[in-house]
Amino acid sequence: MNNRRRNFRSRPQKNNFRRRSGSLNSSGSNINSNGNLNFNRNGSMNNIHNVEKTMQKYQQLAKDAQSNGDPVLAQNYLQHADHYLRRYNELNDRREHSVEKQITEDKSLPQDETVENETQQATN
Repeated sequence: MNNRRRNFRSRPQKNNFRRRSGSLNSSGSNINSNGNLNFNRNGSMNNIHNVEKTMQKYQQLAKDAQSNGDPVLAQNYLQHADHYLRRYNELNDRREHSVEKQITEDKSLPQDETVENETQQATN
């Protein structure tokens, strides 16, 4: 390990340029389980609202390309929109299952507490 201290000078941000957080290294920490590089580091693919907005953007781009007479580009945009639709459905299902799980846990918790209280009262 290098114990040398790094001296960084802050520079003003230019042209709305955002630095990426994290870096690719040889250990493979930025590789997903399917082997693809983690190109989306800011987590926008996990935000259902961002996914929905992106899906709508590609649907609109497809309509615009179709009206401009470019069916190949329109099909390309529709494929992108379809990808985001699948991701949207996946996130929506995950959210519904977590809500259902939370509801069942909340329902089971008071019942367990009432059983314990009844047991304690019966022993007293």
